[in-house]
Amino acid sequence: MATRIVTALEERSGGRVARVTLDNPAKLNCLDAAAILALTDSLRALYADELLRAVVLSGAGPKAFCGGVNVEDLGATTQATAREGITRLYHCIRAVSECPVPVIARLNGYCIGGALELAAACDLRVAADHARFGMPEVRLGIPSVIQAALLPRLMGAGRARWLLLTGELIDAAEALRWGLVERVVPMNLLDAEVDTALDAILAGGALAIQAQKRLNQDYEELPLAQSIAASIDEFEAAYATGEPARLIGEYLSRRRK
Repeated sequence: MATRIVTALEERSGGRVARVTLDNPAKLNCLDAAAILALTDSLRALYADELLRAVVLSGAGPKAFCGGVNVEDLGATTQATAREGITRLYHCIRAVSECPVPVIARLNGYCIGGALELAAACDLRVAADHARFGMPEVRLGIPSVIQAALLPRLMGAGRARWLLLTGELIDAAEALRWGLVERVVPMNLLDAEVDTALDAILAGGALAIQAQKRLNQDYEELPLAQSIAASIDEFEAAYATGEPARLIGEYLSRRRK
């Protein structure tokens, strides 16, 4: 059975959240070509939802977030089809990073190869304590690419090279120490920890959060001077929305009580 992509919308007190799940636990929620296209389409379809405040990306079952790209698909790849296949994955990862609202990776188990690239493209990563992380592509005769380029910024060049050159897996505690994930909790507390992150995001101004996400991407992709210039533009534009006046007014009103 191929991995399905299941999207569920949830109305919370602070706004709407989409939960996007990779669903094929018997196969570690691995991604074949059809699943990669479906995930890309599902994520991009959410862009049009003006009430959406956040997305949670997860894998079904307790064993894996995602085992990466289906190894059988990699084995069937040839030089003639390699570029098409990896470009397909690139567009999927960009659909995560370009989502206008924050995306939280709910890492409920193995997070391997292309799945770790998906997680790296998310804004926040919350992991169960039994999760395992790795980039084993070199052991299959291919380099790690695309979002692997972001790993040195997340964990430092030396640690990223360790993952990319050895293909070894690290556990959740190591991933936390290395800065690959932001939180690690027991599996039975994983959803509560994700909800805590969601509540913190929903407590912010919806437009300000979207502006901050755009700037976070600028910080990763633009030279420093351009990033700072973009941040000044976003700061000015925020006051045209009316959101600062409303939220600052509410804050001052609470403080006077």
